[in-house]
Amino acid sequence: MTRPSWDKYFMKIAQEVATRSTCLRRHVGCVLVMDKRILATGYNGVPSGIEHCEIRGCVREEKNIPSGERHELCRGLHAEMNALLQGARYGIKVDGASLYSTTFPCSMCAKMLINAGIRQVVCSSDYPDELSKEMLQEAGIEIVVIEPVD
Repeated sequence: MTRPSWDKYFMKIAQEVATRSTCLRRHVGCVLVMDKRILATGYNGVPSGIEHCEIRGCVREEKNIPSGERHELCRGLHAEMNALLQGARYGIKVDGASLYSTTFPCSMCAKMLINAGIRQVVCSSDYPDELSKEMLQEAGIEIVVIEPVD
């Protein structure tokens, strides 16, 4: 058995984290990492204690809203938001960390990642949000795209 690279290792973990997602449209997982250590994880879904979309239904589906638009109409939080909030809740410093995500961050998440001090985004699939890419590049955040891990 060949040992995976660090990028593949953390991406595989992000893919596993995504299996906890309660979103009906897309399962996303992410891992915040610093010095080859996991700081926090996140997956997309509704806030704690709120009825899941699989029970309540999806507002975005009902209104036929395309991916990458009208994020404010979703009851859930994105994986990146949940990872940052997990870090904040438990007092974990994320400034200087890398984000491994199964999907490229949207512009809302990109703004949060920039202000949280994330230095690198490693992702395995794209997202239709050009503003996000522009802002991350302008902020000097390294973007690495790798293939999904088997």
